[in-house]
Amino acid sequence: MKAQLQQLITTQAGLDALPMRIAAGIIFAAHGAQKLFGWFGGYGLQGTAGWMDSIGLSPGYLMAGLAGSAEFFGGLLLIVGLLVRPAALTLAITMLVAIVTVHLEHGLFMSNNGYEFGLALLAISVALLIRGAGSFSLDQAIQSKAQLPLQTASH
Repeated sequence: MKAQLQQLITTQAGLDALPMRIAAGIIFAAHGAQKLFGWFGGYGLQGTAGWMDSIGLSPGYLMAGLAGSAEFFGGLLLIVGLLVRPAALTLAITMLVAIVTVHLEHGLFMSNNGYEFGLALLAISVALLIRGAGSFSLDQAIQSKAQLPLQTASH
């Protein structure tokens, strides 16, 4: 159990991940809340499901629930720094699907519904997957409490 926990939460001390975690976490959680709950001008689960069905991502309710949950709960996990690597992997996959199925055909730029914003979130997610949560995270606190070896950043 200790080895499995270590693989999920091992992180290096350092503040470099903190701004990425907080900013991306807020963005992901807000987008997920739009999809799931209709908050912040979103369409909620029913509206998102209908749209997903209309673009061929069926069954719409399942796909909307998966995307919304990945973004909402994954975003919250990034903010608090808990299970950052698994959350970042889930969010990276979610962004890859969004880019390929929705935005790629429109080119790079957001002004044309392109993939530039999704690509930025994908890059942040991959960076956090590689980097881990860093300092000021629950992953680091759990790692320290479990007396797992805390790695230090090498610069």
